[in-house]
Amino acid sequence: MFIPFQVVGLPITLLEELHTLSTEDRKARGIQKCIVDAKPGYPCRLSLADAEVGEEVFLLPYRHHSVDSPYQAAGPVFIRATGQEAALPPNELPEMLKHRFLSLRIYDENAMMIGAQTLEGTGLAEAIQTIFCAPTANYIQVHNARPGCYNCEIRRA
Repeated sequence: MFIPFQVVGLPITLLEELHTLSTEDRKARGIQKCIVDAKPGYPCRLSLADAEVGEEVFLLPYRHHSVDSPYQAAGPVFIRATGQEAALPPNELPEMLKHRFLSLRIYDENAMMIGAQTLEGTGLAEAIQTIFCAPTANYIQVHNARPGCYNCEIRRA
C-alpha cells in the first residue's frame, strides 16, 4: 500500500522578514549573508534546492521544531536571498535530498520522537513508506546527518 506524503520547506514569510532587517538587526540575530562557492553545499530550506555558485544566501538560526514537547529544536539554515517557496506536488522528493546522507527524526501527534534513522538520500522514498506504515508516525523531520542541520519536514498527505 502506497502512503501519500508531502515535503514542506520553510515559508516565504521568513525570507520577506529577512529583507526588512537592517545589517545591524541581522547581526544582532546571528544572521549572515554568504556567497555560494560550491554546489552542492548550500541547500536552501525555502526552495528545497541547492543554491547556485555565485548566489547570495542568508545563513540564520531557525527554530524548526517549535512544539510543546521536550523535542524542541533549532539550528542553522541557508535561504537563498532571491528564493521562492517550494511547491512540490505530493509524493515528490526534492533533488537536494537525494545526494545527501540524511538523518530522519520521526514524531507522533504529540511531537514526541518515536524513531530515528540515517540513510543515503537515494533510499528516502522507501524509508518514508516504511515509516508511515506505523500509524503513530505523524511526521518526519529531515536533517543532513553529518552537520546535523535541518532540511525539511515530510507529512502524511
